[in-house]
Amino acid sequence: MHRRTFLTTTAAALAVAAAAPTAHAATTPRVSAAFALPGDRVYPEGIALDPRTGDIYVGSYTTGAVYRAARGERTAEVFLPAGADGRATANGLKADRAGRLWVTDSTAGVDVYDLRDRSLIARFEVPGDAPRFVNDLAVTADGTVYLTDSTRAVIYRVSPADLARGPRGTLTPAYDLSYVKDPGSPDAFTLNGIVADPAGRRLFAVDMTGGGLYRVNVATGAVRQVALHGGDLTHGDGLELAHGTLWAAHNAVDTITRWRLSPDGSSARLERRFTDPALQIPTTLVRDRGRLLVVRSQFDKGGPMGPGVPESPFTVASVRGI
Repeated sequence: MHRRTFLTTTAAALAVAAAAPTAHAATTPRVSAAFALPGDRVYPEGIALDPRTGDIYVGSYTTGAVYRAARGERTAEVFLPAGADGRATANGLKADRAGRLWVTDSTAGVDVYDLRDRSLIARFEVPGDAPRFVNDLAVTADGTVYLTDSTRAVIYRVSPADLARGPRGTLTPAYDLSYVKDPGSPDAFTLNGIVADPAGRRLFAVDMTGGGLYRVNVATGAVRQVALHGGDLTHGDGLELAHGTLWAAHNAVDTITRWRLSPDGSSARLERRFTDPALQIPTTLVRDRGRLLVVRSQFDKGGPMGPGVPESPFTVASVRGI
């Protein structure tokens, strides 16, 4: 299948990122390298924190490899090699409390691995040959997994019962948000990052092209656009949600934003916007012990966003103060 990039950028957007002022200069967030990823063509995209061990897993968009950084280590190791099980790319990653690692392949679906022995437990694929771009995923408290498709603007669901039925299954849409697409741009990428509230009753998914955030009621399927105050989520990629605070990585503009969600999730207010070229096209992030671990994709340096030579080694950043 022809691989399509899920990012859009312009030289002007990157210039804005470099020039954008940082609010509250006295408390500017601190960016440093948390750990390095081996290899010169990694172009990382997804990240997952193992809630049982604190280990971090990172996927390569260009090779499908997955890396593991044990807690406290400064260099990750190869956990799953490039092309493992025929996977062409590794986008979203999540580790669940049952010791499984979920790895999306944008061209096909999602693979599920046992973290103990690295064995492939199951694979769920989008049926047919129509375009798809399986992007990010969220795991709820009951073990259900929800995945965004950036081309179709739908959310797929894999329940624990689906996983128990066998090693192969299909991804079928549970929620259709295709109406969020701009009718003038039918090929635009929309849904990207997705998170769930602690109870697993609500999902929040970002429309990276339109800049909106959408709330999905899991039980009823009702979809509502979240009222954003103080900014938008254009270029929004990975999301992180904890205690009513939502963080978003904005890839093409080297930015992280922090939002305060209302108790019912119907609105969100921008609390902080941090822009720094040192974020190197951040694709996603995870909160760990008071800091954000941010994937520095360098997609604009010889990757899917443009020509050039990336800085070596590829790294995951530690961002404190946001």
